[in-house]
Amino acid sequence: MAQPHSSASLASLAGVLERIIFLNEENHYTIAEFRPDQPPAHAPKPAPDSKARPDLVTIVGALPSVECGETLHLTGEWTHHAQHGAQFKIATFTSQLPSSVYGIRKYLGSGLVPGIGKVYANKIVDALGTDTFRVLSEESGKLRDIPGIGKKRATAIKQAWDEKRTERELYIFLQTYGVTTSQCVKLVKHYGAQAKPILLEQPYKVAREIDGIGFKTADRIAINLGFANDAPPRLDAGLLYALETLQEDGHTAYREADLIDYAAELLTTEGRYLEARIAALVETKAIVRHWPQTDSPLVKPLPGSGLIQLPHNERAEEKIAATLTRLTRVGSALPPIKTDAAVEWAEKKAGFTFADLQRTALKNALTSKISILTGGPGTGKTSILRALVDILKAKKVRVHLAAPTGRAAQRLSETTGGFASTIHRLLKYDPAGGGFTANENAPLATDFLVLDEASMLDTRLASALLQAVPSRAHLLLVGDTDQLPSVGAGNVLKDLIGTEHVPVTRLSVIYRQQGQSQIVTTAHAINSGDPTLGAVLPEVSSAQVWADLNFIAASDTEDCVRKVIELVTGFIPQKLKWPHPIHDVQILAPMHKGVAGVGNFNTQLQAALNPLRPGARALRSVHGEYRPGDKVIQLRNNYDKSLFNGDIGTVVAVDAEAGTLDAKFDDATHVFDRGEFNDLALAYAISIHKSQGSEYPVVIVPLLKAHFMMLQRNLIYTAITRGKKKVFLVGEPAAYAMAVRNAESKTRVTHLKEKILAAK
Repeated sequence: MAQPHSSASLASLAGVLERIIFLNEENHYTIAEFRPDQPPAHAPKPAPDSKARPDLVTIVGALPSVECGETLHLTGEWTHHAQHGAQFKIATFTSQLPSSVYGIRKYLGSGLVPGIGKVYANKIVDALGTDTFRVLSEESGKLRDIPGIGKKRATAIKQAWDEKRTERELYIFLQTYGVTTSQCVKLVKHYGAQAKPILLEQPYKVAREIDGIGFKTADRIAINLGFANDAPPRLDAGLLYALETLQEDGHTAYREADLIDYAAELLTTEGRYLEARIAALVETKAIVRHWPQTDSPLVKPLPGSGLIQLPHNERAEEKIAATLTRLTRVGSALPPIKTDAAVEWAEKKAGFTFADLQRTALKNALTSKISILTGGPGTGKTSILRALVDILKAKKVRVHLAAPTGRAAQRLSETTGGFASTIHRLLKYDPAGGGFTANENAPLATDFLVLDEASMLDTRLASALLQAVPSRAHLLLVGDTDQLPSVGAGNVLKDLIGTEHVPVTRLSVIYRQQGQSQIVTTAHAINSGDPTLGAVLPEVSSAQVWADLNFIAASDTEDCVRKVIELVTGFIPQKLKWPHPIHDVQILAPMHKGVAGVGNFNTQLQAALNPLRPGARALRSVHGEYRPGDKVIQLRNNYDKSLFNGDIGTVVAVDAEAGTLDAKFDDATHVFDRGEFNDLALAYAISIHKSQGSEYPVVIVPLLKAHFMMLQRNLIYTAITRGKKKVFLVGEPAAYAMAVRNAESKTRVTHLKEKILAAK
């Protein structure tokens, strides 16, 4: 893949498109030969062994609806490909039909019209010359005067020409209003010839229906088209966009008055206009409003006090509440179990006596259709789960174990001795149907479902999972409420606990390593708001090999990066010896950007741990360069590959010619083409949010005051509890204290608790 040239800067080229070498019909990514009108300035020198003609330039990028012979005006930058030499990477382009006989001949002979090859193109241009395009548009009947072109062929040529002209005019129109090339491709692919009238009449419809074209783009187009600032379509779209943005912050509902303030600022309009539009959207069921409960039906709720929801969040919460009610009203599928005797049997099998709270957790799980087990690291959750699974297996109960991520499921399986799967695999997602195979109408064949890492459950996934639980089955949710909340919207575990209608056991006594684990004791100190640290070490060489938690001071961001790299490349392999510096060590950064952010750490660590070897090939994407041996993370669910957001794998091979890479996740190797590269990112460093549900042998956490926007108690708690054997904090003690003292994590607004209480 082409690498940016060292002197790369925004440049422009004008000339004729000579030959299309490669064209991706899906995204219109093109590799082509281009003849500039003038020798390009600042172009990189061609590769010494390049066979390219000196008067032609290789151009790469999205070029929808262009043909050979067209005159193109390009902006972009020069790059240098290791094998193919100088290339011009296109950022934007405009095109115009050729005006010379040479250009027209090349344009028509390029395969533009089915049935018109070079022979007929030459005949047409020989007969019509530079008047060819005007005749095709206005007097196509003259085509029949050309030998070999009858009525049928002339009609086909005219139809194809008109379709191409309409498409060209549409691209020109779209780009006039600031629509990017890739967005043009999506619009034309989705709407065809109707794209222009739809954009003129309903620009905000585009934001709702086309992935990759959001409200801001549609709004810019609409304003350019002359839509008024307070036009109802704009206000409606803005309110929906506001709710979607708030959903990304974790909210499944929002107070009406706050929504109006938020949307008014977003749209630079007055709240009074939005009040009327909320009422209209409620009327059309585009949104849902819930008024607060009052003791008397005569008391009217205050204006703006209602909670507003998007319909899909409303439905998901309704399903959760309905399922919980259904489960509690139907009898148990478990055989008769004498709980006291079962607990004693499990204690003998485990070889130690359970604490009172552990016994309570076991009894709640066996006697209550729904129960919750929560607690921090080292408090005995694993021991209870293992005992529960042993009891259920002994009673021949069909038990299923699940977790939101693959790593969490693997850990659950290892600690309990039962088979565990991810929620998505358990419910069997059907890509063709766009939903889960297991659902309310086709429930899971289970008597007891245990879900670990339940704090990661967002509302929509929780809804799908709970609907698939059979009415007679038991459900145990296990999680740590002090961790970061789910990435998706909602606060399911905390909302369920908050109803006080579900038996909850909170484990608090530390058992792991007889209370001597610094990882565990530090995690509990964080939760209690105690920022006291042990020894703060000045250098990496001072780190204590025997300790499972070390804090290494860093004076600034550059010093922090240097010491993290020193840990990974020097101290860990030389002093600890057992961890693999790539596979066993995970850097967890609070932020993506900045010198001490995920992006820069990945660049630096890739160079340090996996340099590109002589003769080896690499591929590039928006997330970086991929080389064999690189650690990568999957960024979105891919049901066809059975890969899910957060899965970590290793690049095993790249094919630069085919534009593919092979990556191994667990025991399966998957092939990714260029269109899927954006689903991957380097994973030497990942965000703390992405680490939820996973554990790593060695964790390194950069922690600086520069991360102040993200420094909060549950963030640092989550990071530290990801380490199984060793944790290294690298940074400023003051930043650690800031994080521990900041317990004000953002409150998520939901309506789930109210729905559950109303359903009881």
